[in-house]
Amino acid sequence: MSISMYTASVPVFKQLLTALADVLAKAEAHAQAHKIDPAVLLQTRLYPDMFPLVRQVQIACDFAKSVPARLAGVEVPAYEDNEQSFAELQARIAKTLVLLDGLSAAQIDGSEALEIVLRPGTPKEKKLDGQTYLLSYGLPQFFFHVTTTYALLRHNGVEIGKRDFMGAY
Repeated sequence: MSISMYTASVPVFKQLLTALADVLAKAEAHAQAHKIDPAVLLQTRLYPDMFPLVRQVQIACDFAKSVPARLAGVEVPAYEDNEQSFAELQARIAKTLVLLDGLSAAQIDGSEALEIVLRPGTPKEKKLDGQTYLLSYGLPQFFFHVTTTYALLRHNGVEIGKRDFMGAY
């Protein structure tokens, strides 16, 4: 039995991005209720050598847009990575969801053997087939950054749980 590349990608990205938007809304409300400067939450890290929360969300969106776009053979839109507020992160997520809504199963299904080249022309260049790119690289990267965002917020007292992380499915 073969896997639908579309079903394994776009709906999964949409589910967790929507949940991420909800988690960020709870984080913003938490900051307001506890008189915490939102910038403190947005710049929080689990460890000094890790990216802050704002960057975790940016990277999660980057994987959610780039993986299905590459599989569909369309240009990956560039985002500026200049978000500094919850509202700006919400706008980035919304923009990514619009991009995902514009991709069809017909564009992505059948991309299992499509060659994806990561970091082309560099010493770190790596070539993967579409299915490996999605299942072994793209989805794990996306989940890592969404999970790290959740962990940062939970660690800082935002009242969220597994149901918030998962979203509606």
